[in-house]
Amino acid sequence: MEPFIDRARRFNRFYTRAIGMLGEGYLGSGFTLAEARVIYELANREAPTARQIGAALKLDPGYLSRILKRLEAQGLMARTRAEGDRRQHRLALTAAGVEAFAGLDQGARDSIAGLVAHLSPPALERLSQGMAEIEALLSPKPSAQIGLRDRRPGDLGWVVERHARLYAQEYGWDARFETLVARIVAEMTAAPESSRERCWIAERDGQRLGCVFLAKDDAETARLRLLLVEPAARGEGLGRRLVEAAVAFARRAGYREVVLWTHRELHAARRIYAGLGFRKTEEWQHHDFGPVSTGETWRLVLRRAAFETAEAPGDG
Repeated sequence: MEPFIDRARRFNRFYTRAIGMLGEGYLGSGFTLAEARVIYELANREAPTARQIGAALKLDPGYLSRILKRLEAQGLMARTRAEGDRRQHRLALTAAGVEAFAGLDQGARDSIAGLVAHLSPPALERLSQGMAEIEALLSPKPSAQIGLRDRRPGDLGWVVERHARLYAQEYGWDARFETLVARIVAEMTAAPESSRERCWIAERDGQRLGCVFLAKDDAETARLRLLLVEPAARGEGLGRRLVEAAVAFARRAGYREVVLWTHRELHAARRIYAGLGFRKTEEWQHHDFGPVSTGETWRLVLRRAAFETAEAPGDG
């Protein structure tokens, strides 16, 4: 055991130095590593409580409380009273907090990309497999994982029914929204282009917990549609997993960008989109589903068009 302990400690020293954890502030951001992790949890959970954040990160309650107070004082986080239990507060990032998270997330991605830029594809695959094995060996075994799968008979009816019920309960949207969802599902499944369109269903122990669709807008543009996460699965990062799966598929299918339509009141979904690099490009008000809502268009550029990347001709 002693040789293993010494080897593990040597690896920890190497890795913390390699990814810049020893600097003054995580990735030069001005946030400590603990603060950055708390911001990540706030960005990827549906209005969590401090207790949920503490349990996920195994942080001392007093230490976590000080972190949350600092984030709140900086205007990055807000608290609201939990419905049904006035003693509890729900936490959420403010617009400034979402922007801070986007910067941290991009900084982390850039840091890792720089760290492995010299590795060949086979070496990257070996490294990825090694990390997955370490994670699997050291992680506690959960009772059941949420899996993502292709659609099966019966799934499409569930997609329409759950969208209609949840949006009526949570936002007061009327039957016109159910009609729209049914039309989208029908259009996508009437003549699907299997190599460039897909549906994902999230499931655990036979229970459907979420979904997302990726449809073809045109040869260059994919459209993300019908993202939904059941209340029972919120706070587990499922929404982000679904969107990441759809974006990865869009990249492999050769799309230039992914576009989506969402609404200002869909706070959790908008945090996911911002965290993955989507940018809002348009907004408008409507009352198509009853209450007045602010619709938004968000876009994620996957690759630049040829004319955007071509070098300007020289002078001679």
